[in-house]
Amino acid sequence: MNSTHSDTDIIDSVRIPADVSRDDQVLGQLTARQVAMLATAAAVLYGGYWASRPFMAPLAYLVMILPIAGAVTVVAVGRREGIGLDRFLLAAVRHTRTPRRRVHAPEGVPPLPDLISPGLVKAAGAPPVAMRLPCAGITAAGVLDLRRDGQAALATCTSVNFDLRSAAEQQGLIAAFARWLNSLTGPTQLLVRCHRIDLAPLADRLQHEAPALPHPALEAAARAHADFLAQLAGSGDLLGRQIVLVAREEQHLAGTRGGAGSGRAVQRLSEAARALAPAEIAVTPLDVTGAADLVASACNPEAPPAPGPFAGDLS
Repeated sequence: MNSTHSDTDIIDSVRIPADVSRDDQVLGQLTARQVAMLATAAAVLYGGYWASRPFMAPLAYLVMILPIAGAVTVVAVGRREGIGLDRFLLAAVRHTRTPRRRVHAPEGVPPLPDLISPGLVKAAGAPPVAMRLPCAGITAAGVLDLRRDGQAALATCTSVNFDLRSAAEQQGLIAAFARWLNSLTGPTQLLVRCHRIDLAPLADRLQHEAPALPHPALEAAARAHADFLAQLAGSGDLLGRQIVLVAREEQHLAGTRGGAGSGRAVQRLSEAARALAPAEIAVTPLDVTGAADLVASACNPEAPPAPGPFAGDLS
């Protein structure tokens, strides 16, 4: 990240690695996972050599296993965007085995009635299966239960006007944000999402509360602003930008004691609020209602926005 305001006002370059969660290297540039995959493949191929030795020449066996050894090496060592190709391969296998038609049916999908002919049942294809959402529920503290993936606490963050700051101010914001990144002790995600905004409730609230203002000029200004918001709402779909901070605790940590993972996730949000305050970022943890509304809007982004106070930055 570079920014220059003058010949003497220059921000230092900051290099961000592409994979900040890289596994530890145990043998040269290889991780323990890669070493295990290569060692297993080598043992299997070596065993195949001894099994085929009585009826196959060693050179013929070597020529036969070269493509196999090359493919295993590429899958074990290759990486894309910090993720191993073996993980991509497993994700592709899971995707191909996942049913395409899934519905929200906690009670299960009932079978088709017997009066439907077998030909129509076959033409309809495979029946839908019950969708299993990753979130099993929300605790009273607003923490998401992610089943085997642990617990996750949510918070909203404000944005910072970075370009209008001087180089020294920008350097201070970067340093404060870097200190927070270096203090992380668990999986953390910053999610930037867009959502629709309904300005009608805010315009109605301004119109309703305008007569209570202490001066006629303030009342006129409030009504004019309400008319502007109503006109803006009728001009088309408005999008708001929301920055969500997600602090997740792994299952093996959360399972040590009941509620320990949930409490630790909430504590990490409090730590983030204190650490990001010098960067002028306000972190507001979501309660159970806010977390439920966020999950509902993420599952159904095309639904009309729920009535309530205006939230988010216009974009």
